[in-house]
Amino acid sequence: MPQKRILILAGDYVEDYEIMVPFQALLMVGHSVHAVCPGKKAGDFVRTAVHDFEGDQTYSEKRGHNFVLNATFDEIHAETYDALVIPGGRAPEYLRLNPKVLDMVRHFSGARKPIAAICHAAQLLAAAQVLAGRRCSCYPAVSPDVVAAKGTYVDLPMDKACVDGNLVTAPAWPAHPAWLAAFLEVLGTKVSIEPAAA
Repeated sequence: MPQKRILILAGDYVEDYEIMVPFQALLMVGHSVHAVCPGKKAGDFVRTAVHDFEGDQTYSEKRGHNFVLNATFDEIHAETYDALVIPGGRAPEYLRLNPKVLDMVRHFSGARKPIAAICHAAQLLAAAQVLAGRRCSCYPAVSPDVVAAKGTYVDLPMDKACVDGNLVTAPAWPAHPAWLAAFLEVLGTKVSIEPAAA
């Protein structure tokens, strides 16, 4: 299996699970993964937020971990990466104000490279204007952004994922198994598990 170079776009108060789990899982299967944040360099960290579903009308939010970035935003070039991961949380709502971030998203979309976006990440896809004619899932409260960007919002259970060509989306972190499995398939990554010895 050829190793892929994968870029993760992060920011302060990115959702904890939505950055930690894909970062670690993609490394585990042998890919090279760089997590970056505008205005920060390798070795800096972003603060994360934990979004949970506790029976309220929307998710609750709590302080999460410090996630250490392993690449410097100002030194990376989107053209050198094979795929993009956009976690949710609070970060997408302000990352979409950064023209360089929007250009990066447009590069991956225009080149039809695999993009995995989850939860509030659709805010960034919508702002980059890459959703027209595309099917996209997201956290339900972000669905108006998808529709306004001329995309088709796909209403899924929280543990399911949507695949539209190179775009793999999901409503929230309970979808990690389905979302990451679909992303690996789009990447062409084959994971084999040897049966346990009897």
